[in-house]
Amino acid sequence: MKNRVQNPDTQDSVIHQDMTVGELVVQYPQMRLHLEKMGIDYCCGGKLPLSAAAKQAGVEWPILRAALKDVLTSEPKGRDNTDWNSVSLSVLVDHIVDTHHAFLKEQLPRLDQLGARVEKAHAAEHGEMLSHLRRVYGLLRNELEPHLMKEEQILFPTIKGIDAFMTGTGPRPVVHCGSVDNPIAQMEHEHDTAGNALVDLRQVTANYQLPPDACQSFAALYDGLQALEADLHEHIHLENNILFPKSIAQEHEMR
Repeated sequence: MKNRVQNPDTQDSVIHQDMTVGELVVQYPQMRLHLEKMGIDYCCGGKLPLSAAAKQAGVEWPILRAALKDVLTSEPKGRDNTDWNSVSLSVLVDHIVDTHHAFLKEQLPRLDQLGARVEKAHAAEHGEMLSHLRRVYGLLRNELEPHLMKEEQILFPTIKGIDAFMTGTGPRPVVHCGSVDNPIAQMEHEHDTAGNALVDLRQVTANYQLPPDACQSFAALYDGLQALEADLHEHIHLENNILFPKSIAQEHEMR
């Protein structure tokens, strides 16, 4: 269903404090950028009710509600016009692998190499901060690379097998992990770990505020880390808020 401008009289009913952050962004993708600006996590924190997410971010609920209502009125379309909530799970899996996994496989080693060059060049002035940044980034990369492999080799084939059977395009799958719930729970835990690392990177870099003596490589590093953060937010949102709950529901129906 396409996003549309809401009648102001009905906005209070479609945006309420018990609605989860994930439900909001699935229904209204244009909300994502505005939630990010207010410090509200819509990917790893997608299961929180809006009121609780607002409190956690230090935003009063009436202020958040008014801001979201303004977005509905002024921005009927999101950054991505594709309604990922309406496509098949197999199509969504392919999109995640081809877009977000491919991006990470390219950018994770690139940013690691770039970070090493910047640390070497600016060790005298910013050595402590850059060393801390490199440690946090290293933990993030070490978490994400095996995570991608586990999704592609174990979880995603299981999800696609269940989806094929439920749509009449494949045989009944054998779920070797007992239930799709089990690898999904592990993936969500690893998403939380990655989300915490992204928060740490922002803290270490003072929200990616470049020092006055920053060179072009320094700026490229910070730009790349912010692009990585934005892509991971979208990536985790698609999995936590759409792919995983729908696959769990499919498997329960299959059983």
